[in-house]
Amino acid sequence: MLRELRINERIRTREVRLIGANGENVGVIPFPDAMTRAREAGLDLVEVDANGNPPVCRLLDYGKWKYEQAKKERDARKHQRGTMVHEVRLRPRTGQHDIDLKVRTVERLLAEGDKVKLSVMFRGREMSHPEVGQEVLDRALSRLGEAASVEKPPGMEGRFLSVILTPTVKKPLKGKDPGENSASPDGNGRGTGTDGAEPLASS
Repeated sequence: MLRELRINERIRTREVRLIGANGENVGVIPFPDAMTRAREAGLDLVEVDANGNPPVCRLLDYGKWKYEQAKKERDARKHQRGTMVHEVRLRPRTGQHDIDLKVRTVERLLAEGDKVKLSVMFRGREMSHPEVGQEVLDRALSRLGEAASVEKPPGMEGRFLSVILTPTVKKPLKGKDPGENSASPDGNGRGTGTDGAEPLASS
């Protein structure tokens, strides 16, 4: 979360070490002079280092700066989310309707760029028939089709039969001419067909 910085009249000091709007070091000047410069530039005087002697202030658009910093934090959190692993659980007796619901959940998580641990949980005597859970897992994987890639093959982990899935990276179509839809070499932006004929003008 962004911390609030003191700006303009909220800054309590007699003088500041001022940094200009373009990053230039103006030097140590009285606080009133720094405020005058900020008003003339249509910017805010922002205290960026309260522990400096004197405090370091900078001329900038504080509202715009806060927006940009918040966007950077959101992007960073979004990037971190890509490393998350969600677990979706099935049971050996899970019916096809419920399997389809779980599959849709897995598809949504994969579409968001996350990994998914798809597990079948066994209880009691169910442990003596792991093939039943394997069949349920196979049905779910069959439903997923090419939407998922297997990062870690199915294996037993205590009472769970689990597989780690990752989003499928789509491969480019083979045999497609990379310049098929590009502009012509003469720079007029008109493409030509494979037979060299120019497209007909639309009426």
